[in-house]
Amino acid sequence: MNAGYAITVEGLEKSYRDWPVLWNLDLTVPWGEALALFGANGAGKTTLLRILSTSVRPDAGTVRIAGRDLLRQTAEARRRIGVVGHRSFLYEDLTPRENLTYYARLYGISDREARVTAALERVGLGSRANHRVRALSNGMQKRAAIARAILHRPGVLLLDEPEAGLDRDSRRMLGELLAEWTAAGRSVAFTTHDIELGLAWGHRAAVLTGGRLAFPGGGATDIQQALSSGPSTRPGEGEGRMSDGGGR
Repeated sequence: MNAGYAITVEGLEKSYRDWPVLWNLDLTVPWGEALALFGANGAGKTTLLRILSTSVRPDAGTVRIAGRDLLRQTAEARRRIGVVGHRSFLYEDLTPRENLTYYARLYGISDREARVTAALERVGLGSRANHRVRALSNGMQKRAAIARAILHRPGVLLLDEPEAGLDRDSRRMLGELLAEWTAAGRSVAFTTHDIELGLAWGHRAAVLTGGRLAFPGGGATDIQQALSSGPSTRPGEGEGRMSDGGGR
């Protein structure tokens, strides 16, 4: 993989109106690591991922993805990011195959047909590849969104509550995919409210509270204590929906 860190954040600050959401936040995510982000509603988890995905501009600080500065090398950074948010960013009147073929063209992928087929098969959508997205269940649409995010084989995956809408088999599939991703030297940062799942999928856990990150040791009890002892935070703008930063 690339030299340095997959994600480097220094002195990050973001406020909405006069309310600080992220404050002097520092973070490094090494290559090959999956980072689980926990935090109360409104703590700033989605805001942080939206900044990392280049869809929100920070007020201050430096952010690098695979060594690319997000403000000065935005296009280069975006090509190294895959995003799974609350919206699928799929065209509902197209099939999953047609959607992924469109995104493959945007990414300039040469072996488009093979890559699209491989991505759809990896998320278990081979038999539904030619069904219109609007005819698919929410879980199947989420699988298609995951296929879109991994299509260009980005070095960094950003996932905002990726387990939402997935059944048990789909969660197992995603957990295995993330393990494969990091085993290949790529990195993942994901938010979740499910402490057990976050500990199972993540190599390291962080709790966002008071605009900064804490890294509690131990297991679920330590994370729960960090969540309950943190200062209350008014919900910031964007803490419910994450927009796409990888492919536009």
